[in-house]
Amino acid sequence: MLYQFPHKTGQYVVEVIEEKGDQLLVKVVAVLRHPRQGDLHNPNEVENVFFHERKALSQFEKRYTTAQFLKPYNEAAPKYVESLKTALYELEDKMEKKDNAYSEQALKCIEQLKIDYSRQYKMNF
Repeated sequence: MLYQFPHKTGQYVVEVIEEKGDQLLVKVVAVLRHPRQGDLHNPNEVENVFFHERKALSQFEKRYTTAQFLKPYNEAAPKYVESLKTALYELEDKMEKKDNAYSEQALKCIEQLKIDYSRQYKMNF
């Protein structure tokens, strides 16, 4: 069975592969929403913060979570790389529509992520 799993500011399709007490080990199957760029504790800020480049969790990456964070995902899982590309382009489109210092910095990170993902998944982003 597949689930939606929020991790930091991203959203993923995962499957449970192991249970240890109340901890569930999940494996990433697809990306629904790419993580936001920048400082999680100071969203939309660029001054006096460290602006983080945030990558999505990788295909088949595993994380421990609890059942309360999982919601059933009742659709067919998209292919990982295609879902990553779609999620990244959605984030890029959202940032292009804004005209502020945060979106400019986020777009720089997105450009670097495209290069990194192209190398990692051997597919043009």
